[in-house]
Amino acid sequence: MLRMVETFSGIGAQAKALSNINCDFDILNTADWDINAIIAYDIIHNKEQDLSDYEYKNREELLAKIMPLTLSTDGKKPATKEALKRLNINVLRRLCAAIDRSKNLISVTDIKGRDLPDEMNILTYSFPCQDLSIAHAWHGSDTGGIDRNANNRSSMLWQIERVLKERKEEDLRLPRFLLMENVRNITSKQHEKNFKEWQKSLEDLGYYNHIYKLNAKDFGMPQNRVRVYMLSFLVEDNLELKNNIRNYLNNHNLEDIRYTREIIRNNKKVDEILRVDYSIPLYKKEADANQINDTKSRRDICAKNSILYDYNKFIDLVPTITTKQDRHPNSGVIKYNNLKKGKCDFRYLTPRECFMLMGFDEADFQLLMDNNFLCNKNGNFFSDSKLIKMAGNSIVVNVLEEIFKQINFIDENIYF
Repeated sequence: MLRMVETFSGIGAQAKALSNINCDFDILNTADWDINAIIAYDIIHNKEQDLSDYEYKNREELLAKIMPLTLSTDGKKPATKEALKRLNINVLRRLCAAIDRSKNLISVTDIKGRDLPDEMNILTYSFPCQDLSIAHAWHGSDTGGIDRNANNRSSMLWQIERVLKERKEEDLRLPRFLLMENVRNITSKQHEKNFKEWQKSLEDLGYYNHIYKLNAKDFGMPQNRVRVYMLSFLVEDNLELKNNIRNYLNNHNLEDIRYTREIIRNNKKVDEILRVDYSIPLYKKEADANQINDTKSRRDICAKNSILYDYNKFIDLVPTITTKQDRHPNSGVIKYNNLKKGKCDFRYLTPRECFMLMGFDEADFQLLMDNNFLCNKNGNFFSDSKLIKMAGNSIVVNVLEEIFKQINFIDENIYF
């Protein structure tokens, strides 16, 4: 059984993947500081929220619970006390409920080694990629990548090292498996030194590391999204165990296209995901909301990015889902002739389509919509921009499914 602690948990692609492959698993804890992702995770994986324990609590009681926590309202920086105090009471109630039900440890910066449960045998960490990604370079300069002294979002990787070392120093069990996911630029020459330092740190703790560079398009999802996954196995001085694991992974190499073609049976096409049947009012409403403003900068975006559907044919592969669509580069545009004053004849991907291109079911997204709620006089909590950001920050579920199948096999058949 895989007993997992899911750090940087986001909307829970890891939990979704384990559920899809019918693996025997238990999510012991999550850890995320973004209040948007915290509430979304809880709804997607635990269904409609039960607010009965919180509906009669006043603002002061709810704030007393969250004020000591390192939370973020945007996923980029810690929220100030003033910002937390301004949160709508509906948000406070749902946030408190989500933290409790998802057993969320909040920011990894505040987690101590002894806070993690001893029965944990797998720890996942998809730490922020903003200071590593090539896309970041379009909008800024080098911010230090994963240098341990960079003091940026991506350097939170080293908080995982701290937590593991604290457990080691206190003679507490280390997890049998670690799983890292991040952008492929982590293996570039620019970040090579720091990434090797990270691998060496894990080796010193007794782990054997195996790195995959995998594209979602090879795992049944029509998205061109390459990510680096590092599987780490606690082998300590057991050379036989290390060799057995290495041999298994070499013989079942997920980077080998010939092998993945044998094991991947459900290959989705773009036309199965894009919601372009506008006779369905819901899809028409969402398309209207994502129609592009007719400005020079937006016309440039349309000209420079892929056309995913032009009313005649669909593209074969959608470019990488990003955290924003209203920018260049983005994930492509869709021809949309619902001409309105001030709008051009294209639209962006809708949040629904972004979620589905990340391997979540349409029912998962609809569950969020059915449980969306008013958070201020201007609208609902889950805005389109928040939803697209959460999708872009997530991991393609289909790829994780195959990785977890390998981890589960090794757990049940190779460890002894």
